[in-house]
Amino acid sequence: QERRVQSGGGLVQAGGSLRLSCEASVRDTVGWFRQTPGSERRFVASLTPNGENTYYSDSVKGRFTISRENARNTVYLQMNSLKPEDTALYFCASFAGYCSRTGCRDWRLFRNWGQGTQVTVSS
Repeated sequence: QERRVQSGGGLVQAGGSLRLSCEASVRDTVGWFRQTPGSERRFVASLTPNGENTYYSDSVKGRFTISRENARNTVYLQMNSLKPEDTALYFCASFAGYCSRTGCRDWRLFRNWGQGTQVTVSS
């Protein structure tokens, strides 16, 4: 397992935007997950190595965008129109290879995790 370095996050008002970054190999599928106290980790978005396939949870679809910049070995999560219910600890995670539509949403498939970054959206 390798630790993924992530950055970004912070405090923003509802309707605002934030961008999270995660270092990841171009060979990796990368996902973002979030967790609130007392709740299980939940899928947010994922992206396959070639960038061809992206997946989003219904709760963020149309507001969040996952993308990658291979020259920088970085994957981004652009979060727009943020809502208070988006408040959580966000983790990036990766594994080498591809996944199915279902697999790409399953945190158990991801081997390498970031340290987590807090996103707080005030109303």
